[in-house]
Amino acid sequence: MDRPEGSGDLPDPRDLPDGGPAAPPAPVEVDFLDEGKRVRARPGQSLLEVALEHDVHLDHACGGVCACSTCHVKVREGEALLSPAEEDEEDQLDEARDVSLHSRLACQARILEGARGRIAVEIPDWNVNLVREGSENP
Repeated sequence: MDRPEGSGDLPDPRDLPDGGPAAPPAPVEVDFLDEGKRVRARPGQSLLEVALEHDVHLDHACGGVCACSTCHVKVREGEALLSPAEEDEEDQLDEARDVSLHSRLACQARILEGARGRIAVEIPDWNVNLVREGSENP
């Protein structure tokens, strides 16, 4: 097949089996409902990493190593886009306040590779208040 001048070594998209290169996956969007923020996130990131990257206030006393439950969040939508909870996380959630079937530790809930869509996250009121009280003190 003749190629236009300057096409270099790149294949003609018409020669590819599906008619062209695959479009990059749509980004995952995370809505922090309490903050009124919708942000983009990448596969492999934890919800805590996403929150910190976008200046969403979320306590994480242990530094995000699953040694406490202060980053407890409730996933209201998009749970299937996150890694499943492991036993260590479930053990820490046993110690958390106001736990529900949708509770996760933000440091442990990672966005799955290939995930596409929206994740809606609620930070429990007690956690929001704790963070705000803590941030006001020197």
